[in-house]
Amino acid sequence: MSFDIFHNLIIKAPINKVFDAVSLPQHLNNWWTLKSSGKPELGLEYNLNFTDDYNWFCKVSVAEPNASFHLKMTQSDADWNPTTFGFDLVTTKEGTLVKFSHVNWPEANHHFKYSSFCWAMLLNGLKNYLEKGVIISFENRN
Repeated sequence: MSFDIFHNLIIKAPINKVFDAVSLPQHLNNWWTLKSSGKPELGLEYNLNFTDDYNWFCKVSVAEPNASFHLKMTQSDADWNPTTFGFDLVTTKEGTLVKFSHVNWPEANHHFKYSSFCWAMLLNGLKNYLEKGVIISFENRN
């Protein structure tokens, strides 16, 4: 048995801007990571650095421009390692529907529940970044 996190939200921005914000390192660093690197191409590696202690790696498992972007963790911690997270995007009258998922958690433990809360907060940060140009400093993102 595995456990999954799902969040849906509308962002009042064109789908290509949302795709870039969830897949390009220069944008990830403005709402999620301290510093990251990678290219949104199937099978390529991303480095997601949050601190020296949380310097994680993953591979692109889905990369469909302006539609879907998913990363499979390859080097992180025991809870995150078996997981894949991603963004499926749909254009709506209001903007872009973001269907976020973070799946295959081994346990519904404290870390799983806290990560679900953190994702909700970070996705709100993504929304504010795209809609209002708000960049919250890395130190204030939790």
